This record gives sequence, structure tokens and C-alpha cells, in this order.
Amino acid sequence: MRQPYNCNHQVHQSQRSAFAVLFLVLLPIFFPNLFAPLGRASPSLFSEWNAPKPRHLSLLEVALHWKTPIKQLFDLWSPLPNQGWKPCIDSADTPSLPERSQGYIQVFLDGGLNQQRMGICDAVAVAKLLNATLVIPHLEVNPVWQDSSSFTDIFDVDHFINVLRDEVSIVKELPREYSWSSREYYATGIRATRIKTAPVHASADWYLEKVLPVMQSYGIAAISPFSHRLAFDKLPVEIQHLRCKVNFEALAFVPRIRLIGETLVNRLRDPSGKLQASGTEVLRERTDDAEKERAGKFVVLHLRFDKDMAAHSACDFGGGKAEKLALAKYRQVLWQGKVLNSQFTDHELRNQGRCPLTPEEIGLLLTALGFNNNTHLYLASHKVYGGEARISTLRTMFPLMEDKKSLASAIELTEVEGKASLMAAVDYYVSLKSDIFISASPGNMHNALLGHRAYLNLKTIRPNMLLLGPLFLNKTIEWSEFQHAVINGHKNRQGQMRLRKEKQSIYTYPAPDCMCRA
Repeated sequence: MRQPYNCNHQVHQSQRSAFAVLFLVLLPIFFPNLFAPLGRASPSLFSEWNAPKPRHLSLLEVALHWKTPIKQLFDLWSPLPNQGWKPCIDSADTPSLPERSQGYIQVFLDGGLNQQRMGICDAVAVAKLLNATLVIPHLEVNPVWQDSSSFTDIFDVDHFINVLRDEVSIVKELPREYSWSSREYYATGIRATRIKTAPVHASADWYLEKVLPVMQSYGIAAISPFSHRLAFDKLPVEIQHLRCKVNFEALAFVPRIRLIGETLVNRLRDPSGKLQASGTEVLRERTDDAEKERAGKFVVLHLRFDKDMAAHSACDFGGGKAEKLALAKYRQVLWQGKVLNSQFTDHELRNQGRCPLTPEEIGLLLTALGFNNNTHLYLASHKVYGGEARISTLRTMFPLMEDKKSLASAIELTEVEGKASLMAAVDYYVSLKSDIFISASPGNMHNALLGHRAYLNLKTIRPNMLLLGPLFLNKTIEWSEFQHAVINGHKNRQGQMRLRKEKQSIYTYPAPDCMCRA
């Protein structure tokens, strides 16, 4: 009598197995992101991600209970003393526009917000060199984040034009007779008015020889691509001053970005009013200097640890064989084997300081420098490779860590949500207002803020990668030795003025080109 039951049971079991197989087959079709190892924003759930365990347990155990000495805290949070430098970008003579412009100059800028920011500064400088009228630069759609934000979505265009009105003629759009000169026009064929051969870091003479004749012949010249297309050396002093004037004075964010930024800064300085004070109130009722001194202080950590960086570094981040394989495949697809780091082992790369600091490692660095679990830390980043699982150790060390979404409501972030350039602009604003700024690894935002904060004499910590790589390779190092090495290795990396050397960026090192001895 049990035979029929067993047969039916086997039939049902076979049906369930068939459905299970069918489910697994169809799941990647309906939910491809779960299995896509090449997704830029976040790791795939099943194909490459195993939440890594802490890699420096002995250091972490001490760091979690470390009490920072009072003197170290005082030294850490003390503002920089006057270093004997001041902004020096105004011309000795009253600037005046030439009576007649040679024509219109257009530029098309790719890259992220900070790369575009530098391109805008260079565009103004080129317009000045050529005695041209600059059309507000066109920002290309970012291929990584698909952000189509325009110049006027990010920067206050009226402020921009007004600050530079005595230096360069700037128009928001071309007159009707040149309305044909557009991004679409240049994308559909070879055009005589397009300059597409501008070398990286081109000289002033190159623009006078190659671009000026085109502009004189047609009344307009369009340069694309334009990023990093003007040299940092052998330029007139007034051109260098102008580049800094654009970067540090003319490029102001639009009011809505400033309002969101002020809201976040206010809530970081006064956590008790986290969900009360708005940016509008802060802008209208500035506190006096005494109140600012008493207000809470905060540090901004720019955590640049996205999938592109992780893959391009060719380093091992503790995610196991699946992560290594996925990053290698991602690296091959994006760079076709042209990543130089791939020829080195992880040990060699770390010894050379060429591996990005993980959230765990940057947390250990911060603790050794004197930051503790009472520190108000703002996390400036887009998306961290590995998400919350990757930053959980950092959050354990710094439980007061905040970001845009934890400090502001969804309604307050409506206008910038999903727009990478606008979100980056908010982070830039908050970073510039912070008491201390530190970036986990070099990059455009690190470089831009390093220069901007140097110009304002604000404390900025530069991680010593050549020191930290070998330290984190040493698995037997004790906390006292680690902390001693970190403190000594960062004494002169906390905002001390560094003069620009040949070929270095004026936007990262504004002295001595744009700063004078006080």
C-alpha cells in the first residue's frame, strides 16, 4: 500500500528539483545585477563577494579601546598657524578687456566634477591668451555614472561671469549666427572649426599657432577633448593668477548645493540639532567667531575605494579567490591588459605604496593619528566597493561617522540624488568647510581639495603611502610601534605649505604662483 505513496513522493520531489533548477537558470535573467561581476557600482552578490574579515586583528583590537592622550588631541585639532603666505591673484594694474574679441572659443570637458573644474580654469586661461570670448564650457555626460549635469546645474554662472568680467569676455550661449556649433554638429563628421589634436599640457605658443588662426578664419574654434590641455609652466604671471582666480573665487556652487552643504556642516557641528537647522538658517544667521570656536569640530574622510580603483590597483583586498577573479576579469574588460600594476605581486605593490587603503586600514591610520570614537567623521564618497560590509570595521571604530544620507532627509536630497556630479559638489563643499580633511588615496578630489585648502591655510592630512604599505604588511607589528611610526611619518603632512615644482599642477600647489609672502 505504500508503493503508490513513494511514487507520488518521488514525482513531487522531481518536480520540485526541476523547478529549483529552472529558478536558478532564470534568476540571472530576471536579476542580472546579482550575478554581474562587471557592474561598476557594486559587487555582484553571488559571483565575487565574500565579506572580508579584518586583516589587521591585533592592531584593531587595540585601536577599538585606545584612549587618545589629551595633548595629542589638542595638537591634532589645533588649526594651522600662519605660514607666511597669502592669496595673491589680483593684478597690479586694473585689468581691462581688449576692445575687440578675436572670436568665440568652445571647450568640451569630460571626466568627473574635479577634472572638469580644472578644465574650466584652463578654458578661461586659454580664452585670455587668445583674446577670445569664452562660451560657458560644455560638460560631457560622465560615462561611468551617466550624469548629464550641466555647468549651470553645478556652478553659479552669473557669479562666474561677474567675478571675471574685467578679465575675460564670457557668454552663456553663442549668438544665432554660430548656433550651428554644437556637440551634435561635431559628433557627426570632421569639421574645420573643431580642434581635436590639442596635446596634453600644450604650451601658450601652441594655442597661438594652432587655434588662433582657426578662430580668426571662422569666428569660432571648438576644442575637444580639452581636459589637461594647458601647461603649468612657462606661462605669463597674469595667466597663472587668472587660473587661481577662477578656481578659488569664480567657481561657486549654485545656491541649492550650498544650502545642502551648509545644512550638513551645521548638523556635523551641532549633532543635537541634526534634524532641525536648515542651510537657509545657517546662511542667513552666521554665528560670530567666538561661537564658531566653541562649535563642534569634524573631520572629512574622502574614501576613494570604488570598483574601478580596486581593479586597476591589481592589489588583494581580502575577498578571496572569487573577488580576485572578478576584479581580474573586470580589469581585462576595461583596460585590455594595459594595467602596469598587474606585473607585480600584491606584496611588491604594497611595499611600493601603490595599493589603496581599505576602510579598515584608513580607520587604523586615523586612530593612530589621534582620532577616536568621539570624533565626528563625515564620509565623502560615492559608492564603496563592497558596500556596508566593507566599511563595517571603520564604522565600528568611528560610531559617529555620518554621510549625506544619514545627515539629511530624502526630501532634502531630492535635487541631487542620483546625480554623481551634484553629490560630489556637496561633498566638496562640506570637505572645504571641515576642520580637517584626509583622503584615503590620491585622485582628482584629493588634489583639488589639497590645493584649495592650502590656499585657505586649512589642515589637510596626506597619508604617507610609502610608509603605510610596509607597515600593514608587517603582521607582527605591535600597536605602539605602529602608532609611533604613523605619528612620525605624518608630522610634516598636515597642511604645511609646499611650493609647486616644475610640471606639478597649480591647482594642487597654488604657491608660489598664486600666493605671496605675507
